[in-house]
Amino acid sequence: MEAAARAAHAGQTDKAGRPYAEHLRAVAEGVRRRGGDDEQIAAGWLHDAVEDDALSERWLREAALSPRTKDIVLALTKRAGEPPEAYAARVLETPGAPLVKEADLAHNADPVRLAVLDEATRTRLTEKYARMRALLGLVDRGTDT
Repeated sequence: MEAAARAAHAGQTDKAGRPYAEHLRAVAEGVRRRGGDDEQIAAGWLHDAVEDDALSERWLREAALSPRTKDIVLALTKRAGEPPEAYAARVLETPGAPLVKEADLAHNADPVRLAVLDEATRTRLTEKYARMRALLGLVDRGTDT
């Protein structure tokens, strides 16, 4: 799934201007380090693909992926206007999704990544990620480095 994810996000950058594929790699690696299986690692590579319109839901439905991987990707796909509580509930009720989201949040909240952002953005994102961790019941284990 790495190649598909990299191709889908080619040319995209994160908020710090880094190639988006670096985030995908970090999330997939974070899933692996947390004991995630191959289906969760694949979901780590693809976790933002549908949400960012890099790949369509149709592509995901037709892809040669396990139903569990597809379910995780869809669970992690935020919907327009969706309250954070509803999003967190969907993640929590989808087997395998909480671990992938934990790896995503850990990389998003990495102080090194956040340090290059302006203070207002850094504060807003830090609060957003902390709130989602709380909604998911994640113990603060710090970030991945």
